[in-house]
This record gives sequence, C-alpha cells and structure tokens, in this order.
Amino acid sequence: MEGVTFALVVVIVLAVAFDYINGFHDTANAIATSVATRALSPRHAILMAASFNFLGAFAGTAVAKTIGSGLVDDATTTQAVVAAALIGAITWNLITWYQGLPSSSSHALIGGLLGATIIAAGTGALKVDGITSKVLVPMVVSPFLGFTIAFGLMLALYWTFRNAKRKPMARIFRRLQLLSAGYMAFSHGSNDAQKTMGIITLALFAAGVIPTNDVPLWVIVVSATALSLGTAVGGWRIMRTMGQRVAELEPVHGFAAETTAATILLGTAQLGMPVSTTHVISSAIMGVGSARGPKGVRWGVARRILLAWVITIPAAGIIAALSWFILHTIGFG
Repeated sequence: MEGVTFALVVVIVLAVAFDYINGFHDTANAIATSVATRALSPRHAILMAASFNFLGAFAGTAVAKTIGSGLVDDATTTQAVVAAALIGAITWNLITWYQGLPSSSSHALIGGLLGATIIAAGTGALKVDGITSKVLVPMVVSPFLGFTIAFGLMLALYWTFRNAKRKPMARIFRRLQLLSAGYMAFSHGSNDAQKTMGIITLALFAAGVIPTNDVPLWVIVVSATALSLGTAVGGWRIMRTMGQRVAELEPVHGFAAETTAATILLGTAQLGMPVSTTHVISSAIMGVGSARGPKGVRWGVARRILLAWVITIPAAGIIAALSWFILHTIGFG
C-alpha cells in the first residue's frame, strides 16, 4: 500500500508539472495575436489569459472523462503507465518549447498515454472507437474548420469594412480584441485544463482511491490553478512564432482568428473531444493570413508547425514507452 501511495503522489506531482508546463507552453495560443497587434501589452495579456484560463477550467468535464476512460481500458492502467504518459508528454513539450514550435500539449499527453499503454498491456487495451471519434477525426477536422471559418470570416470583414479607413478600423478591432482574447483564453482553459483533470482522475481510479472516473472538485481546482500559473509565466519563444512569424497580423486579423478558434474549442470541449488548441489557433491564423492572398502566410514556418503536428503523438508515445520500461524495471507502481 505504501508503494501505491508513493507512486500515486509522484503521478499527481507529474500531472501538476505537466499542467504548469502546458500553461507556459500554450500561452501563445491565448494571447500571441493580441500582443502582436498591440491590442494588449504583454503583461496585461498574460494576466488576463491566466485569469480566464482559470475560469474556463470550470466549464465542464467532458474532455477529462474522455482522457480518463475513453481512450484506453482503465482496468489495465497502472501508476507506471500514467507516470510514463506524463513523462512522455512533458519531455516532448519541453523539446518543442525550446525549439519554439507550437506543438500540441493535448496530443503529447494522448500520445504518451497510448504509447505507455501499448507497451504495458498491448494494443488490445486501446479503445479504438474512442481514439478514432474523439482524437483522430477531430485532429484532422478541427484545423480544417479553423482555417476555413477564419478565412471566410476575414473575407466577410474585408467586404463589410471595405470603405472604412484603416486607422479607425484598427482602433475598433483593437478594442474588440479585448473580448476575443478573453474568449480565447476562457476556451483554452475549458479544453486544456481538463486533460490534466482526466489523467489525475485516471491515476486515482487506478489506485482505488475513487470508485468511478468522475472528476473530484479538488482535482478541478488544482488543474485550473496549475494551468493558470503556467500561463502567467508565459512562453515567449512560441509566442514569437505564433504572433509574428506565421502571418503579419493587424487587429482585425487577430479578432477573426481568436473568435474562430475560441468558438471551435468551446464546442469541441462540450463534446468531450480533446482537440489541440495549438492546431486550431495556428490554422485560424493561417486562414486570416490567406485571405490576403497566397503570400499572406509564411508557408516555410507553417510547414515546420505542420511537421510538429504530425510527429507529436508518435514522438511522445515512444518517449512514454521507454519511460514505462524504465519505471517497470525499477518496480515503480
């Protein structure tokens, strides 16, 4: 029992660390466009993002339940599997953060969980239907929606304000970005904090601490706090990529990208789909940039981002599998 208790504590600490790193890794998702267009100063943007991230974490638990019980057979899950999944996700997040690549923390965690589960219990422990409907399909569809809707919204705004002078229009949309940035931060919290809630709940269930996979209130509070604190630290490397290197943004572009991405994220969170905040906001930025024409997006940078998207799940999965082997060898959990 003492070993199980120690292992559970280690897993919870790792989960909180992942949530914190997720916060500063994904700060750019919530505020990069607002900072790039000067709608908000970096300090004010980070404080606002941290606050709305915290509030958004209380918007539901559907995504947490998907992570906790919808992807793998929880009967085969051990503390070593959960710990290895978190190590894989944390390691990949730090690698991509250092490289300034906006990869998906969500998919890093999912990849880690799948990789650790496969090596520990085999492919039979995977819930293929859940993985397909909740992860793979949304992984493909959500960036497509982000790009398409943002592109269409940007064209509509161009047409609506076609006779407006540039500077007055910029002032209007700079103010509107205060709303869209808050909306984006809230949606980010509603989606991303739930992944940590789900993984902690899975660990608690595996340890027999809770009888069902329902998320305890204290887990919601801890996850919300860790994410918001991580966001408050800020991830400037990725923020430069998102806000400046993908496309040249003005307030109207920032408003369109944030509004599009936030709406998609809030909708998928209610459906229990752990989609990538990074994928959605990146594709939305590409969409608003493309509304200017093919040269409106720096496609070389976009290709690097797309490469990170493709390799995140397998990379995190491999790291997690190796981590499980080490943990299993030393008798962890």
